[in-house]
Amino acid sequence: MTHTANIDVLTIGEALVDFISTEVTDSLRDAHTFQRHLGGSPANIAVNVSRLGRSAAIIAKTGVGAFGQFLKNQLQHHGVNINYLVMDHRVNTSIIFVSRTSGTPDHEPFRSGDFNLTPDDIAAEAVDVAKIVHTSTWPLSREPSRSAVLQAFQRAHQQGKITSFDPNYSPAVWPDHQEAQKVMRRIYRYTTITKASLDDSHRFFGPGHSPETYVQMLHELGPQTVIFTMGKDGSLVSDGGKILGHLPARPIEVKDATGAGDAFWAGFL
Repeated sequence: MTHTANIDVLTIGEALVDFISTEVTDSLRDAHTFQRHLGGSPANIAVNVSRLGRSAAIIAKTGVGAFGQFLKNQLQHHGVNINYLVMDHRVNTSIIFVSRTSGTPDHEPFRSGDFNLTPDDIAAEAVDVAKIVHTSTWPLSREPSRSAVLQAFQRAHQQGKITSFDPNYSPAVWPDHQEAQKVMRRIYRYTTITKASLDDSHRFFGPGHSPETYVQMLHELGPQTVIFTMGKDGSLVSDGGKILGHLPARPIEVKDATGAGDAFWAGFL
């Protein structure tokens, strides 16, 4: 692989083909027609970082067929460094069906390549030259990608790098909630920054707490910086256990919420 002199943001995890419904609906039961898009939170963030003029690279695994080639071409088109994209003939590219909605999208994944990322697929040189290393809950939900991500985060943490983790837990992706909590608490030991939404916190900690309480609960897991997003109610920014301020949301008409969190992540990083 080619050595990369500079990577502002290295994302690790899933690169998926999103099939997003053309119908506006909260449920996939009512969706009949779908359009193909590049997807997966790490892939989306890498693309958005590149669009913002920064260097981005991704470590992910896909198949070698048409869907894998589609993802490779899309990432290249948007200027993402794909030196560390692993295309493996032994797996299929993971896909997901998603409803187009202004609320929380309904989704159903069909996984293969994404969770077959192994520790040997993690290029140490990419971690070593990256300024920020980022991942999400998806690759942690299954082995061997769980071990691969934890290895990368431990290496980055030991070098004093900024690490960021998106706790976008979904029971559809990770049905074992107790296991999810255990593994997520483990990666938080090596995490500098986290951004959690109200929905994320409800799923991880349970409902019934104030935003300020959720922020403190996240700090207690290890991150120095916590961003807490609340949709139309804006965001809280906290560092070192102290809430620094509230960022109001700009009123807009939401037509499709898919990828909104990834866009926020890219801008923040």
